[in-house]
Amino acid sequence: MASVQAKGSPVARPRLHVLVCSTRPGRKGPAIAKWFHGVSTKHGKFQSVLVDLAEFGLPVYDEPEHPRLRSYHHTHTRAWSESVDAADALVFVTPEYNHGPPPSLLNALNYLYHEWGNKPASFVSYGGVSAGLRAVQSCKPILNALKMVPIVENVTIPMFQQHLDEEGKFMPTDLHAGSAKRVLDELYRWTEAMVSLRVAT
Repeated sequence: MASVQAKGSPVARPRLHVLVCSTRPGRKGPAIAKWFHGVSTKHGKFQSVLVDLAEFGLPVYDEPEHPRLRSYHHTHTRAWSESVDAADALVFVTPEYNHGPPPSLLNALNYLYHEWGNKPASFVSYGGVSAGLRAVQSCKPILNALKMVPIVENVTIPMFQQHLDEEGKFMPTDLHAGSAKRVLDELYRWTEAMVSLRVAT
């Protein structure tokens, strides 16, 4: 079954956005996201796209109208809308801040509404002992409110600093690799199943 982009045009493979959610200087998310993007590209079922939230430069939510209206006043919002609109599925690569997701991710989610709808999502979370799991659990109700479907499968990376080499490259274990494959397999099933819902909206 072919997937569908936001404007309804068929594509050969569904488009998966691997989103770097941390925007702070010195972040390690890009190295982890680059690894998962490589895995998803080799997986072969998705057209994988690496997206860096920092490149959009979103300020604290500054649109005067509700995102349901899609009447955006700012260039940064329109660019962010176009990016999310183009995705068929998303993987959020996120750390944990104070038992929750980084404010950059929450802000980015709140900027939009319709663009998120009827799309499956998963997480690659990283941190210390907790591996960012509390950030993931905090995010899931928000994704539900945006009519997304966060799947059960995700990749968790505890003590992530131990898996970075001297050049900052992420060095996965077999457990990370196996988790990534399970995420992609299940995410693909949900992506294909939800095509008809996006066509109908």
